Amino acid sequence: MTNDAEILEMLRASKSIAVVGLSSKRLRPSNGVARYMQDQGYRIVPVNPSESEVLGEKAYASLAELPFQVDMVDVFRTSDAVPGIVDEAIAHGARYLWLQEGVIHDAAAEKARAAGIKVVMDRCILKEHQRLGL
Repeated sequence: MTNDAEILEMLRASKSIAVVGLSSKRLRPSNGVARYMQDQGYRIVPVNPSESEVLGEKAYASLAELPFQVDMVDVFRTSDAVPGIVDEAIAHGARYLWLQEGVIHDAAAEKARAAGIKVVMDRCILKEHQRLGL
């Protein structure tokens, strides 16, 4: 379980967030959450093979395709997709992994932690950002 101090550290230390599963459809939760985080000053990097651009940012098919480092990987995919995303996050050198509400994969989260990545699981980054008054 990640505590408030760890979540604050993650949110304060991160400047760029790769949002895996970010949709260009405005009514999708991923779009609303990413738009909010972008409005708060974070650089949002869409990761979705079905998109070319979201929220004014070039989209990438996978984390492996990113030509630059991101601080955090935020996951809007089903839980069964998490192990592959964790492998890419480890290879990419991400410092933080955020699994949105309903996205739970204990084994993959443990693998990420073992690789030195701090993990939040089954929480909404927007709600946590607001709750902590950032």
